Amino acid sequence: MSTSGRRGWPALVAVFWITSMVEGLGVSQVFALLPAQLHGLGVPDGDRLQFIGLFSALLFVLGMPLVPLWGVWADKYSRKAVIVRSAIVEAVVFTGMALATEPWHVAVSVLLIGFQLGNTGVMLAGIRDATPHHRLGTVIALFGASGPVGFAAGPTLAGILIDGLGWSIGGVFALSAVLSLGTAALVTFGSREIRPEVVPEGRVLPLAFGAIRGVLSDRAVRSIFLIFGTAFLAGQMSRPYVPVVVERVIGLGPGLASGIALVAGTAALAGALLSPLAGALGDRIGFRLVLVGALLGGAVAVGLMPIVPGIGGIPLLAAVAVVFAACTSAISAMVFGLLATEVSAERRSQTLNLVYLPLYAAGIVGPALGSVVVQAGLPAPFFLGTVVFLAGALIVLRRHPVPAPAPA
Repeated sequence: MSTSGRRGWPALVAVFWITSMVEGLGVSQVFALLPAQLHGLGVPDGDRLQFIGLFSALLFVLGMPLVPLWGVWADKYSRKAVIVRSAIVEAVVFTGMALATEPWHVAVSVLLIGFQLGNTGVMLAGIRDATPHHRLGTVIALFGASGPVGFAAGPTLAGILIDGLGWSIGGVFALSAVLSLGTAALVTFGSREIRPEVVPEGRVLPLAFGAIRGVLSDRAVRSIFLIFGTAFLAGQMSRPYVPVVVERVIGLGPGLASGIALVAGTAALAGALLSPLAGALGDRIGFRLVLVGALLGGAVAVGLMPIVPGIGGIPLLAAVAVVFAACTSAISAMVFGLLATEVSAERRSQTLNLVYLPLYAAGIVGPALGSVVVQAGLPAPFFLGTVVFLAGALIVLRRHPVPAPAPA
């Protein structure tokens, strides 16, 4: 892209940053408030834990099959339209959550989240094409913090509105719907279309599945995707039940939203702030070593989550959640570092568009497994997550680095 074509890139990055942050804000509120909402809708406590896991798995059911298609549609027709589509679907989802009066209303709303996924890779591709090369690393790292900041802000804002101002859960989701409509307007009128240097030609489905075949034929990509999917699987088994752990300490009623905000919000913000430090450490001692350490740290932290509230209450649980968030952020940073060093330049763009494929797969399997094992007790999904994290560390230790081939 020419120098003139890169003018205005800071405004583009700012628009995409706000868009990604608002999405994270709303989705984090779904995770944080789902247990309390189901209780308010009359779901018996004996069934609620299973419902939480199953509903959390619905987030990715529709999203995963569409992952290869969004990148092709964006490159072939319009990146801007694909991003606006996501924001509009978000508004529909959060409106459905705000108006829900039956558990199945919540299930349908959560299921529709799958249609809003697939925009992050498109925004990253647009940023990559618009930003000057000497600023690219810093800008991508800055954009990468938008999601975690949103995940920190969501529960915190919910705690202020519910416990501080007396809002209902529905009111919180209604506000998120308005914010999502605002980001749709912001992208529509506040950003320009960034077209790829090479526009794909041909039918959409062959292009999409050709991209999948091309990426998964790369041994380095398969290995890295396995590590990423394993780590995310471990986290997704237990994540839906963190608000329930808080609930067991505080109880249903005043203070619950603030307690969830302290645990989930603080952890997400800490993860966002500590991620760059993990990247710097990886540059010094190697991505592989930091990745193993992060997987082991995640195993310990997730196993302690259901135990520490009985020892030190919510503050100690929040501290353990911060460690867990820091480890998961470090895992993501190291995975992207491995992709940058071990995947050939010719495959990096396709890999970027499909990088969340293993996450979506784990996002379905993890909560579903959690909903099964939680019948043995609330700690069970956390302990199973520990086992999976340890398995991920073993995979990394047994894995031999695959050097990226020289560009053609």
